[in-house]
Amino acid sequence: MKKRISDILAEGQKILQEAGIEDCSLDAWYLLEWAAGITRAVYYAHPEKELTDAQEKQYRASIEARSRRIPLQHITGEQEFMGLTFKVDEHVLIPRQDTEILVEAGLGQMKPGMHVLDMCTGSGCIIISLEKLWFQRKEADLKKQTQFTGADISREALVKAQENVQMHKSSVKLVQSDLFEHIKDRYDMILSNPPYIPTAAIEGLQAEVRCHDPYIALDGKEDGLYFYRRIIADAREHLADRGWLLFEIGYDQKESVEELMKAAGYVEIFAKKDLAGLDRVVGGRYIK
Repeated sequence: MKKRISDILAEGQKILQEAGIEDCSLDAWYLLEWAAGITRAVYYAHPEKELTDAQEKQYRASIEARSRRIPLQHITGEQEFMGLTFKVDEHVLIPRQDTEILVEAGLGQMKPGMHVLDMCTGSGCIIISLEKLWFQRKEADLKKQTQFTGADISREALVKAQENVQMHKSSVKLVQSDLFEHIKDRYDMILSNPPYIPTAAIEGLQAEVRCHDPYIALDGKEDGLYFYRRIIADAREHLADRGWLLFEIGYDQKESVEELMKAAGYVEIFAKKDLAGLDRVVGGRYIK
């Protein structure tokens, strides 16, 4: 006997609650919408509606996966960022709202004709979003003058980034590189959301992050500052004169990253907070 969607939703919520999922009701809703294409408007108008066998099977499978702490985004295969949808999987860091502050900071420094690099690009969400927002602001004839590149050490991450480039009809170029190893050009701006979690702190992260985000995208080595040191030092050879270097940072890393940049000769150093009031971006300029 088929069950009503209201009953199936309640069962999904109960399973997630018993599994200790914090947002069990919301996640059960999202998975119902994704698996069955049921909007809330349809649900409230027709709670007695029944799912097809295929829809119910997919919903139950997605609930079971979420109960095992598999991130919602890995189940649906996508995440929204800067108003755009990006494909994600276990090979890329799931885009976070906090990272939108980095895109906004980059957009604030953009000028026509700039060459921009996103180091540790992952899904490509930062550089693709920046490109889209910039081209919305400027005339079409400026598109050929402004170039965007994303670099990552992970071949698997770049496969997903390329899918996002194609999905958004983006002109972003992708390069496989261990930081600057295969980067030959100079850039007017380099952005990066590098791994910045201290190794010892990773074990204390939520299971969704600790077990399912790629470890390589989390681990900032002993003090969380390893990649900041390397990028700050090496970016000087790959920045044009007066070029910008912008980072996403952990909430308690502002002073450390600022000091690293100052010691390396960067000037006009600034910081930006996220919507929660936490330090989230540090940037500066290198004058040769």
